[in-house]
Amino acid sequence: MIFEKVRTILCEQLDLEEDAVLMESDIGDDLGADSLDVVDLLMSLEDEFEIEIPDEEIENIRTVAQLVKYIEQNS
Repeated sequence: MIFEKVRTILCEQLDLEEDAVLMESDIGDDLGADSLDVVDLLMSLEDEFEIEIPDEEIENIRTVAQLVKYIEQNS
């Protein structure tokens, strides 16, 4: 369920097809997100899941799977 919501937000923010977003996708390298995209993405995710993702955690999140895991552990 969390992955589906994350994938939907990624697709909307980055103008991607759903099948392009996999758990193992690297948000920057595979999905083409630049630093501004990441900021927008995180704001959307924080709103959607009612969490706050600290800046020091953002540096450790590279893949969709890491992002989903973080949300699961903190929501």
